[in-house]
Amino acid sequence: MSRRCDILVVGAGPAGLTAAIYARRAGKSVLVLEKDTFGGQITYSPKLENYPGFAEISGNELAQRMLEQAMQLGADVDMDTVVSVEDGAQGKRVIGENDVYEADAVIIAAGARHRRLHLPGEEARIGNGVSFCAVCDGAFFKGRTVALVGGGNTALQEALLLSETCERVVIVQNLAFLTGEKRLAEALRERKNVEIRFSTVVTAYLGGETLTGVRLKNTETGTETELPVDGVFLAVGTEPDNAPYAVVAARDERGYLIADEGCTTRTPGVFAAGDCRTKAFRQVATAIADGAAAALSACRYLDEKK
Repeated sequence: MSRRCDILVVGAGPAGLTAAIYARRAGKSVLVLEKDTFGGQITYSPKLENYPGFAEISGNELAQRMLEQAMQLGADVDMDTVVSVEDGAQGKRVIGENDVYEADAVIIAAGARHRRLHLPGEEARIGNGVSFCAVCDGAFFKGRTVALVGGGNTALQEALLLSETCERVVIVQNLAFLTGEKRLAEALRERKNVEIRFSTVVTAYLGGETLTGVRLKNTETGTETELPVDGVFLAVGTEPDNAPYAVVAARDERGYLIADEGCTTRTPGVFAAGDCRTKAFRQVATAIADGAAAALSACRYLDEKK
């Protein structure tokens, strides 16, 4: 027998947890499904300094507080990977790998996953030389040399963290400048063990079972060089994984779910919030705003159906 609730939330990141909090405060029964990490991508952020109300807080602590608040309000939280969402005459049907769920409304807050370079052998090297999280894997490279690919805020924060324990950190940025905050860039330039290579891309991973380096290409001159490293950290943004929701929500050319500022999709009763939807900015604060909007829209939808 399938489990039923008023509102089912797919994803327990900032958007999904905020949606659960708002929906429970409106008196709706809520089930949150998470396939991977409660808290989403922010759990990998060692330090948040732009979240209102906190001069500094770790992403993991913020996520834990949000999860606890949602559960204290009575939201049910479970682990499952959603395979598909269907729209039926009696409501929405969510198919998971472990169970089947029925809901009157669904909020898709599935977030996005770390973007890859899509180079040969990359997937096999993830966790074995290629990483996404300095907090998680930085200790493995203490006293060693690593490359950090990316130039945005996340990349610069990761590089600063790695520079505290690694012998050498080489930042590989495809542009001629860093796109992260000026304060972070200045802090990095003061680190003697940090080198920045601009207008450069990684074209190959070197070595057999053990990563020994990367091949680099300067995009301005076309010159290729080899850089010996013990590890590579990727911080080149995120990309959505929205295939399970294609039946109920349209996607743009990059795969993001098309939803308006009320987080409504083409299917009545199905809403999209956070990093998985089309939007101009993807920040913790905007994800939380989406979660609130999606929950309020879902509650209005349910109330109008009565």
